[in-house]
Amino acid sequence: MPQFDTTFFSSLIFWEIVSFAALFWILYKFAFPPILEALETRERKIRDSLEQAERHRAEAERKMQEYEAKLSAASRDAEAVLARAKDRAQRLLEENEQRLLAESERIKADAARDIEHERRKAIQEIRSQTTDLALLVAEQVVGRSLSDADHRRLADEALQAVADAYEERRS
Repeated sequence: MPQFDTTFFSSLIFWEIVSFAALFWILYKFAFPPILEALETRERKIRDSLEQAERHRAEAERKMQEYEAKLSAASRDAEAVLARAKDRAQRLLEENEQRLLAESERIKADAARDIEHERRKAIQEIRSQTTDLALLVAEQVVGRSLSDADHRRLADEALQAVADAYEERRS
């Protein structure tokens, strides 16, 4: 076998080294520079893409924080508006309650005044009718006619005595 022959083997090694060196020199001169340049360009593009992705991530985080801050502020504003609306509703409810209470007090006072007026009017009518009745009774009892002024005076005295007795019982 010729490949195991030492004389053949040493020349084979020589030509392999020469061909490898020639191939390496050709690759170094013509192939490696464009390949290395392409690798460097690709490395630069990847680095730029990573840096850009990092910038975008930082920008997205910043915007997310701004959004959360705005959302939080909007939530606080909404709570404040709701609290003010509740306070205003409570205030209006209390004002309406006060107004209705004042109105009911006024109506009660008007009613009490009207009742008192009607009571006095009724008492006056009763006095008047009692006076006339007392005059008739007195005329029948006495058997003679008194003057109108005498009748009135006697009736008024009797009514005043009855009214005083009534007032003493009420007190």
